[in-house]
Amino acid sequence: MKRVIRKRNGINEKSATAIEELGRDMNRESRLAAIQALIPLGLKAVELELQAEIAGLAGARYSRGGDIKRWGSNQGSVFLGDQKVSITVPRVRNLVSKSEVPLLSYEKLQSPQVVDEMALSRVIYGLSQRNYEKAAIQIPETFGIKKTSTCRRFIRASAKKLKEFSERDLSEYDIVAIFMDGKFFAKNEIVIALGVTIEGEKVLLGFVETNTENHVVCRQFLNNLKDRGLNLDKEMLFVLDGGKGLHKGVKEVMSGRAVIQRCQWHKRENILRYLDKENEKLFRKKLQDAYSLPTHDRAKARLLALKRELRLINENAAASLEEGFEETLTLHRLGLFGKLGASFKTTNCIENVNHELARHTDRVDRWHHSNQRQRWVATAMTIIEPRLRKVKGHQFLQELRSAMSRHIVARKQVKEMSGLTVAS
Repeated sequence: MKRVIRKRNGINEKSATAIEELGRDMNRESRLAAIQALIPLGLKAVELELQAEIAGLAGARYSRGGDIKRWGSNQGSVFLGDQKVSITVPRVRNLVSKSEVPLLSYEKLQSPQVVDEMALSRVIYGLSQRNYEKAAIQIPETFGIKKTSTCRRFIRASAKKLKEFSERDLSEYDIVAIFMDGKFFAKNEIVIALGVTIEGEKVLLGFVETNTENHVVCRQFLNNLKDRGLNLDKEMLFVLDGGKGLHKGVKEVMSGRAVIQRCQWHKRENILRYLDKENEKLFRKKLQDAYSLPTHDRAKARLLALKRELRLINENAAASLEEGFEETLTLHRLGLFGKLGASFKTTNCIENVNHELARHTDRVDRWHHSNQRQRWVATAMTIIEPRLRKVKGHQFLQELRSAMSRHIVARKQVKEMSGLTVAS
């Protein structure tokens, strides 16, 4: 025998009962938030909520006495999710004051305050503005959502995200390391700074749009982060690729407090570009093995031996290995390669951020202007940042700071000794 499910006003009894129980268990604010997610049951839920408020004001239907009475109905509309829906709104009137009594639940459901955020999240998570109307949940009573309306909502919400992201205070973060790298949007590059706190948390500090990674832009970018409260007066590890502009800009701003770790992956790939297929495969493993050695002396000795081998094959490959040689071994020199190499020997941390950023932004067919690019990037970053995990080896970051401090003191002493030697 089949189970018969009775329906009340187009909604099955089980669902209606669930809605009524939900209403009893939640306060008004929570109920109203939940109602906006109950589609297609939302229309019935709205009706139940309005009737519950009417009963609270005027009592049960056909009851006698009281100053507040039911007073017919009007056509109106509410927001369900991010769609505007027409409904019949019941009315009540105060017979003493001879004025209509507003329904608080109806006023709340009329507010579009959540719409901008919902449109923002749907666009950024993959619904293009052109296809948004088709992808939206369809209700016959829906007034309809057009592309131009969605564009306005997204622009408004993403502009707010950009303002918040670019102006947020950075003084609360105790940053011990910064990764910097760029990502191209058509012909324009956006350079991103990813900070690592002393506790190992990753923080997206900011970004700057530029056509090249030149040192002037980098210097101004870091000074802007400093103006927003970022403390750059302590020793800091910078993990960079081979870009000379970033390298020079960091040194100018940090005035001797920067300790630079060149990305070993970028260095290896730069060397291999000069080699033929056979030698490329051979030296990829040799370079990887050399950089993986735990101590500075062993790694340096192996790399110097590889440089001699490369000179017999391709002088330019050997010159590429020699350029920035010591900076690729910074963690080795600090004695922390074994503890922190997994996180800081390459720019992988920020490459992963760029990969996540691409998931949100690469679907854009055409970048019309700078504000569009920056709004998309800032919005995506606010989504990405909470998902970032602590760096591996975060328990050794205090050791890193102490080791950098000793390294900087020793570097100053060497410079002073060199100056005395030249003067004498």
